[in-house]
Amino acid sequence: MFSSERLKGIDVFVCVADSGSFKGAAERLNLTASAISKAIARLESRLQVRLFHRTTRRLSLTDAGAAFHRTCTGVLADLEEAEWGLQAQSTELRGKVCIDLPGAFGRSQALAVILRFAQAHPLLQPQVTFSDHWVEPLAAGVDIAVRLGGPDFWPQALGQRQLGSEWHLFCASADYLRRHGTPLTAGDLQQHQCITYGWVDGRVSPWSFATGRPGEIERRVMPASCIIGDGEGLLMAVLAGYGIAQMPSWLVKRQLAEGTLVEVLPQLATRGQVINLLWLKSRQGLPKVAALLEVLADSLTPAQSSNA
Repeated sequence: MFSSERLKGIDVFVCVADSGSFKGAAERLNLTASAISKAIARLESRLQVRLFHRTTRRLSLTDAGAAFHRTCTGVLADLEEAEWGLQAQSTELRGKVCIDLPGAFGRSQALAVILRFAQAHPLLQPQVTFSDHWVEPLAAGVDIAVRLGGPDFWPQALGQRQLGSEWHLFCASADYLRRHGTPLTAGDLQQHQCITYGWVDGRVSPWSFATGRPGEIERRVMPASCIIGDGEGLLMAVLAGYGIAQMPSWLVKRQLAEGTLVEVLPQLATRGQVINLLWLKSRQGLPKVAALLEVLADSLTPAQSSNA
């Protein structure tokens, strides 16, 4: 049976962790620093684990404390939302919802969707983070995540929906093509300025080429006139007329429609990574999460556009 004892000290603990000090928490909760310290000591004694590293200069969470903080903030957020729902007696969406997005894709495709959704629901507080590496939603306290690609098998705690696939297109500016001509074959690229994606350790991403045989792709590391380790930076270089690059369809969709970029070698375009929408199954029943999932699915699915 659940005991109310388990809730004692949680609000104080979260406040201390967010404030970074006993003094800051005391001011926010209108208590003395001594009372705050004793509440944390009682909580640590009950849990039989140290939650904070304490020095004369700073207070920081232990690994166990950080994990407990993520859980507690989620619990308090759920309680707050339940209370708001009882008070409001309405269907208005409210409270914090945490979304993690890939960097370039999130900024160019998803962020505007989330902001429009938030404007339509002023009591909602989206918390948006950007990361290109895998983030474990449960550990990071994320309600919804969007990922390009991913593992073959997702954790059981996650719901997952494939929204489609990106395409890898060869693009250049009209000005560059006027000055250097339009390549008609893969071999022609050897005579052009190629802008490739690379990493700080010297690795360069190969370009992929359709071979004409179903499902078969050839990958080549191209001689590069410029290497840029950021998708948006790559786009800027191509728009500036510096050369030809292979880029995902979602990144260049608007520029191709406007005519500021031109697709070349369309017969060699290849299907890229799958666009995945992920969410915590334990949170999908919350109206704010369910509604945002629906909006993101509807808005991001067209990003799968191919060269067809």
